Amino acid sequence: HAGLQERILLTHSSTTEEGTAEAGHGGGEELGIRIPRPLGHGPSRFIPEKETIQVGKEDTTMHTLFAESFATLGRLDNVTLVMVFHPQYLESFLKTQHYLLQMDGPLPLHYRHYIGIMAAARHQCSYLVNLHVNDFLHVGGDPKWLNGLENAPQKLQNLGELNKMLAHRPWLITKEHIEQLLKTEENSWSLAELIHAVVLLTHYHSLASFTFGCGISPEIDCEGGHTFRPPSVSNYCICDITNGYHGVDEIHASQAGSIPSTESVCEVEALMEKMKQLQECRDEEEASQEEMATRFEREKRESMFVCSSEDEESAATRDVSRHFEDTSYGYKDFSRHGMHVPTFRVQDYSWEDHGYSLVNRLYPDVGQLLDEKFHIAYNLTYNTMAMHKDVDTSMLRRAIWNYIHCMFGIRYDDYDYGEINQLLDRSFKVYIKTVVCTPEKTTKRMYDSFWRQFEHSEKVHVNLLLVEARMQAELLYALRAITRYMT
Repeated sequence: HAGLQERILLTHSSTTEEGTAEAGHGGGEELGIRIPRPLGHGPSRFIPEKETIQVGKEDTTMHTLFAESFATLGRLDNVTLVMVFHPQYLESFLKTQHYLLQMDGPLPLHYRHYIGIMAAARHQCSYLVNLHVNDFLHVGGDPKWLNGLENAPQKLQNLGELNKMLAHRPWLITKEHIEQLLKTEENSWSLAELIHAVVLLTHYHSLASFTFGCGISPEIDCEGGHTFRPPSVSNYCICDITNGYHGVDEIHASQAGSIPSTESVCEVEALMEKMKQLQECRDEEEASQEEMATRFEREKRESMFVCSSEDEESAATRDVSRHFEDTSYGYKDFSRHGMHVPTFRVQDYSWEDHGYSLVNRLYPDVGQLLDEKFHIAYNLTYNTMAMHKDVDTSMLRRAIWNYIHCMFGIRYDDYDYGEINQLLDRSFKVYIKTVVCTPEKTTKRMYDSFWRQFEHSEKVHVNLLLVEARMQAELLYALRAITRYMT
C-alpha cells in the first residue's frame, strides 16, 4: 500500500507544491516533482517496525481484512496496521465503523464525519481530525465549518456540551441535557439521530485513546507524516526532531537498555502467582456484600490519586482546539471539590439488559455490532502471558475492565475490587488512567514501563480492552440519561 500511497501523493504533491521546487530522488527528478518521504518508521512510534505484522507476509484472513479495509477507507491506515495483531477484533471494528460512517442511518454523511472531528478534537487527536477533515470534504461538507464549531449549523453546535461531558465527565450527564437537544424547536435532534451521534462521539473518544495509547504515527499524506528533505547522513535531520521523531536507533537503544530482563521475568511470574492465590481465596471464602461495597469505594477513591509523575508535553500537534469550545474543560476525578457522584450500579442499568435494546430499537443493527465488539474485546484470549502458554487470563482481563469502569464510578456488585490492587501495579494503573482519561498525555515511557516482558501484541490487546471499556462506560451514562428522558 505504500507504493500506492506514494503514487497518490505524487499526483497530490505535483498539483499542490508551488512550481516544481527542488527535485526529490528517484524517478521524480526528471519531472521536477518533490517526492515525499515518510518521517517515521512504521505505523507506531512505540512498536519497532520489524515487530509489526508486515503487509505481504500475512495469511489469507489478514489479506481479506486488509483488502476490506482498503476498499472501505481507500487506504490501509496505521490504526488498521496495528490492530491487525488481533484480526478477530479488527474485523468487528471495521464492520462497526463502516456501518456508522457509510451505511444507511439517521444522520447525513457529512454530519457523521464532522461529529468524528468534534470528538477527536476533544483529545487534540490531530491524527483522527486530519483523516476526517479529508473525509468530510470528500462527501461534500462545507469547508467553512472547519474554521471552528461556531461556523457549523446550530444543531451541531448544540452537541458541543454533550461531546465535552461524554469525553471527560460522563457521570454528569442528566436527562435535562438530553431534553435540551431534543426540544430546541427548529434545531432539535430526533431520538434516532441523537443515538447515532452518541455512538459516533463515544467511538471517536475511545479511538483517540487507542491512537495515543499505541503511539500511532501520522499517515504519510498528513501533517507530520512526511518530509521532502532527502535523508541526511545520520539518517534523520533536524526537521524530524522537531516533529517528535528521534531516530530509530535511539528508540531501539532505549528499549533494549531500559530494564534488566531477569527483573521483568520475575514480574510475569509474580503476576501469575498472584492470580493463582486469588483464585484459591475465591474458592475458599467470599467477602460480604458490605465488604465488597467498601472495597469498591476504596478503589474508586484511590483511582483519583493515580496520576502520571511525568508532565511531559505530548507530541506537538497542530491546533485542533478550534473544533470545540471551552478548551480548558478536561477530565476531573468525580469525587473532588466536594461533589460526590452516586455510584452507577450495573445491576440497575447495564449494557446487556438496557443499553443494547435501546440502541438497537432506535438505530437498528448498531446495538448488535457494538455488542459483538464488546464481547470480542472482553473475551479475546490466546491463553498466553509473555513466554507462558495455557494460562487462563480471564481474571486479569476482568480486573482491567472493572478498573476502568471503577474510574467512571461504575460498580459490579458481584466483583471483589480488592483483586485490582493485587493484579495491576502502579505503572500499569498510570498507563491505563492516562490512556482512558487524558490520552493526549500518553508517552512512550509509560507504554514501555508496564508489563515489560510482554509482547507488543499483548500491549495492543490491553489497549483494545481500554478502548471498549471506555466506550461502554460513556455509552452507559448517555443511554441511561436518554432512558430517563423517555420514561
